[in-house]
Amino acid sequence: MAPQRRAAPRGAEGGGTAAGPDRGGRRHGSAKKSRGQQGSRCRWLKAAFLLSSAAIGGLLSWSCLSAEDGVTEVLAHRRESLRDKFVEVPCSEDYDSHKRFEGCTPRKCGRGVTDAVITREEAERIRRIAERGLSLGGSDGGASILDLHSGALSLGKHFVNLYRYFGDKIQDIFTEEDFALYRDVRQRIQQRIAQAFGISSASMYLTKPTFFSRINSTEAKTTHDEYWHPHIDKVTYGSFDYTSLLYLSDYTEDFGGGRFVFMDAGSNKTIEPRAGRVSFFTSGSENLHRVEKVHWGTRYAITISFTCNPDHGIGDPVLI
Repeated sequence: MAPQRRAAPRGAEGGGTAAGPDRGGRRHGSAKKSRGQQGSRCRWLKAAFLLSSAAIGGLLSWSCLSAEDGVTEVLAHRRESLRDKFVEVPCSEDYDSHKRFEGCTPRKCGRGVTDAVITREEAERIRRIAERGLSLGGSDGGASILDLHSGALSLGKHFVNLYRYFGDKIQDIFTEEDFALYRDVRQRIQQRIAQAFGISSASMYLTKPTFFSRINSTEAKTTHDEYWHPHIDKVTYGSFDYTSLLYLSDYTEDFGGGRFVFMDAGSNKTIEPRAGRVSFFTSGSENLHRVEKVHWGTRYAITISFTCNPDHGIGDPVLI
C-alpha cells in the first residue's frame, strides 16, 4: 500500500490574525520543514518496504529451494532404532498393464522401514562380502555394481561376468558361509515384506536385478554412474512388484548425502541409511524415488527385488 499524504499540523497553518512579511516567512519556513519531514518519512517507508520485500523474497526463495531439495519429512532418522514403521499410500495403475497374480500383485501399497529384521553384525558381514567382490573391479565413476546372481560386476566403464572373468579365483573371494548368510537375509526380508502387505511370502519370487551397490563422490563417467535420477522401479524393470534395500553403512558416519527420497506430490519423504536398516515399498509410481548424490565417503547397500510372476523369478546365488 502506498503511504498517504498527511495534512500539515494545524499550528503551522497560522497562529495569528495579522498578515505581514514576518508571518509569511515563518509560514514558508514551516512548510519547508514539513516537506522535509514528509520526505524523511517517505524515504523511511520506502526503505522499510524494500527490506520487507527482500525478506519475503528470501523466504519464498528458501521455500522454493527447500521444496526443490526435496527433504520435507524424515521417515527414519539414522540415530533412531525402528521396530516397524509403515505408511500406506494409494496404489498407482502401473500394475494394471501387467498380468495380475491374485494374492500377490499389490492391492495394498505403501512403504516401510525396520531395524528389527537384520542385525548390525549381520549387515557388517554382508558388507564384507560386497567389499571383497567389488575389490575385483569397480566403476571408474561413482557407482559400482556387484550382482551375485548374474555375475555382473562393474569394471572401468563396462561390466564383466565375474564368474567367467575370474574363474576359480572366485573360490578365494567368497565362501559357502557367505552365500548361506546372503540367502538367509534375503528370506527374512521377503517374509517381512509379505507380512506388511498381507500376502504369502511363497507367492513372491526373487527377481533381477538384485545387486550390491557401492557409491562414492567420484564424478560419473557413464550413464551407469548417474544413480541420482528420479525413477519408478515398475517402469524401469517391469518384473518388479516389491522393492527392498538393506543398508550396509551409516549416513553421516560413513558417508554424506546419499539419503533415499520418496518424491511425493507436494512433499518428499527421506530415509537416512543405517547399517542393518531395511526399507521396502511397492514398486509402482506411487513410490517415485531417487537417491541423493553422495558428497563424501562410501555408501554400501543391497537392492533385493521381488516379483509376483514366477516366469521372472531367479534363484539364489550358488558358489560355483
